Amino acid sequence: MSVSLKGRSFLTIKDFTKEELEEILAQGERLKLDHYAGKDEKLLNGKSIGVIFEKPSTRTRVSFAVAIYQLGAQALILNTSNMQLKRGETVADTGRVLSRYLNGIVARVYSHKTLEDLRDYGTVPVINALSDYTHPCQIMGDLLTIKEKKGHLEEIKIAYLGDGNNVCHSILFGASKFGMNVAVATPKGYEPKRDVVKDAERFAKESGGSVLITNDPEEAVKDADVIYTDVWASMGEEAEHDERVKVMRPYQVNDSIVEKAKREVIVMHCLPAHRGEEITDSVIDGPHSVVFDQAENRLHIQKAILSLLI
Repeated sequence: MSVSLKGRSFLTIKDFTKEELEEILAQGERLKLDHYAGKDEKLLNGKSIGVIFEKPSTRTRVSFAVAIYQLGAQALILNTSNMQLKRGETVADTGRVLSRYLNGIVARVYSHKTLEDLRDYGTVPVINALSDYTHPCQIMGDLLTIKEKKGHLEEIKIAYLGDGNNVCHSILFGASKFGMNVAVATPKGYEPKRDVVKDAERFAKESGGSVLITNDPEEAVKDADVIYTDVWASMGEEAEHDERVKVMRPYQVNDSIVEKAKREVIVMHCLPAHRGEEITDSVIDGPHSVVFDQAENRLHIQKAILSLLI
């Protein structure tokens, strides 16, 4: 039996049950099949969705704009540099006002609190298109990709190498909710937030999965079905780039590290990739890579989220 998510905000995967997340994945699968059959259903016909950007974007901007169009709604792309937020209007007041005009808000922000304020002071669903804390739409698309490639999620081992950032947090939440075995390898001092790990450990205990946090990349990728990486310096951390490259070099996803996983391992990257840093050309362009299938699934899973919440 399907569950109703109408009116909910989607700020982090941890706020949703496994059954609710399964409904999002199932909706994504349905809408993808419909799209390739030339039967895009206008589930949001006549709706207006605000898409707010504080950060630069390629995949998020394009995939959300196209998703909204294919669902029959209109996307209003709003850059904060051209909004009254730049002149001192509060996020709370912005949320209150936009709720009077829009049916939903998608926002890509620096601070997760911005999303919480939009949700708490507005009256329409708010969807997290990336914050410093999590990147839930990305990981839901990734889970759809893993399910397509592996046939299931339960007991799949996913190894994440690199910085314990927002993407890593969402992998921990998503994988642990679905009974996956997640192993995160980072340099010392770059581990994911402890509260995120504790939540993931609790979810894994409930689902039959497991969580491993280590500083050893070879330990993480042993018997892995999936290897995942992200840039070593996220937006806002550019000043740390050179130091991070030195520290994280042993966590590069290259042919040697891929060979230590299962023979049929798939390799994922949320993009944009800094080729030659966190991942090599031979891997991202190689036979194990599903990076561009993964990028496409952002479109289908975001259509699912939009249609179910709005």
